Amino acid sequence: MSVKLNVNGKAVNAKAEPDTPMLWVLRDELGLTGTKFGCGAQLCGACTVHVNGVAVRSCGTPLSAVAGKDVATVESLSKDNSHPLQQAWIKHDVPQCGYCQSGQLMSAAALLEKNKSPSDADIDAAMSGNICRCGTYPRIKAAIKDAAATMRKA
Repeated sequence: MSVKLNVNGKAVNAKAEPDTPMLWVLRDELGLTGTKFGCGAQLCGACTVHVNGVAVRSCGTPLSAVAGKDVATVESLSKDNSHPLQQAWIKHDVPQCGYCQSGQLMSAAALLEKNKSPSDADIDAAMSGNICRCGTYPRIKAAIKDAAATMRKA
């Protein structure tokens, strides 16, 4: 079976069964290992990607649901850590173990695409469901605010 979609701006033909979770297509077939497996039940957010600009959990999204759509992974932000969110993540020393960070970044990126000046409540709502076992939530919030300010200036 082959399913056509766009991943990080490139047209691809994914060769997997339609019910295969998008996470495994990204990691195993396309070699995009920035998207992580966390829980497999769409509860932790480690596998968050964008589908047509909306943050979704790739572990529970079947390949058939993204046919013909645009999928963006953490690799799409930048190759050199130049994206304002990546810069803010570094500035605020957000990651500890780092495992949840690709999902955190993608949820934050989806928020900032829609809302250039998010309030604390906006950030909390957008980031709810993204679990950080290391508890870096205050640094994540500070980094999102910093990146938002940078993006508003650009």
